[in-house]
Amino acid sequence: MSAPDFSSLRIGLLGSGRVANHLGPALAAAGHHVAFVWSRTAPVAAALAARLPDAQVLTTLASPLPPADLYLLAVPDAAVAPLLATTAWPAGALVAHLAGALPLAVFEAQPAVRGGVFYPLQTFSPGRELDWPTVPFCIEANDLAAETTLLNLAGSLSQHVRRLDSAQRLKLHVAAVFANNFTNHLLGIADALLAEAELPAELLAPLVRETVDKALANPPFAVQTGPAARRDAPTLAAHQAALAAHPAWQDLYERLTASIQTQL
Repeated sequence: MSAPDFSSLRIGLLGSGRVANHLGPALAAAGHHVAFVWSRTAPVAAALAARLPDAQVLTTLASPLPPADLYLLAVPDAAVAPLLATTAWPAGALVAHLAGALPLAVFEAQPAVRGGVFYPLQTFSPGRELDWPTVPFCIEANDLAAETTLLNLAGSLSQHVRRLDSAQRLKLHVAAVFANNFTNHLLGIADALLAEAELPAELLAPLVRETVDKALANPPFAVQTGPAARRDAPTLAAHQAALAAHPAWQDLYERLTASIQTQL
């Protein structure tokens, strides 16, 4: 097998969800050829393929896949192992998943496959444009040639590419859930409380921006403010009373207050 031309890789994309819908066009824009798209939902795969130059829709994985330099698994974590086991991979295929928490060891059950990880650390939502050069990519592979291919591919999209082993990537993924998913949930609670008081959500915008900017410029625990950090018992009690109609949020408030105070 000849060495791939890293400036223009032929890629098979398995999956057509949020990550695939952002990554597929980004790969094409970077000069790579997404040769085919497969999904359990054929119309969704067709919609994504229509946005990619000369991409075909693959309808079955039961026969050997079309040749590609790399097959990317843009599917839920739980679907990776079954997909690896049931797909008719070409001999020596390089296959990489895009998951943050899934170890490289998932490929051990398929020794004929050259496995790797191609993890973009970002949140993906419909209708949002991403600044791909700023998106960190975390790479891992079970052989040097596979690693080189993945590093070069990531480098064609982003200025922030690094090797991470599975343990490091898992810890990073947990950190990302705290920074992104949990933060977004807390902002959702704040938004709902404002709506109850018939107050506009934009009231919090300057505060949220300053909080994030400050936390990025300093160790976040070192710049913690608020009634929990001050151990302001009357204010904490008033907040608890204000949350009486929302027992789950009240409990979360108590737990977060306790967590903040343990870090002081």
